[in-house]
Amino acid sequence: MNAPAEIRLDQTDRAIILATQGGLPLAVEPYHAVARSLGLSAEEVMARLARMKSLGVIRRIAAVPNHYALGYPANGMSVWDVADDRIAALGPQVGALAFVSHCYRRPRVPPRWRYNLFAMVHGRTRDEVGAHVGEIAALLGDAARAHEVLYSRRILKKTGLRLRAE
Repeated sequence: MNAPAEIRLDQTDRAIILATQGGLPLAVEPYHAVARSLGLSAEEVMARLARMKSLGVIRRIAAVPNHYALGYPANGMSVWDVADDRIAALGPQVGALAFVSHCYRRPRVPPRWRYNLFAMVHGRTRDEVGAHVGEIAALLGDAARAHEVLYSRRILKKTGLRLRAE
């Protein structure tokens, strides 16, 4: 397997990453606020972010709400043993459910870990999460051979890689 090509970032790209890596400003026009702080136009900031996203330098620009603060303290990572020949069709359906915040496929690690589909479910109570997991089970049907729910006890990480100013 070939290593990905190195992508060169200039000083302006780095400055934009440093200015936004902790989140966009809470402003009516956040890109304009970033642009003002860097002495750039909002159009340049948006174009550079779009370019870096298309190159894979940044994966996404999205809000990351604190589900505890929003009243959803019951959080369970549901893990599923889904038939490999059906996961490509079923995974996106699970990910599209309103109560699933993220869903992804991961490799199995037999014999210690049989699960290949992960779906994070949020609810106000564990019973609500359990009901949602039941909906996922119904959607997956006989393609799911087993599942578990791993409940969160605390938030472990809500940040990605952080660059340091040089």
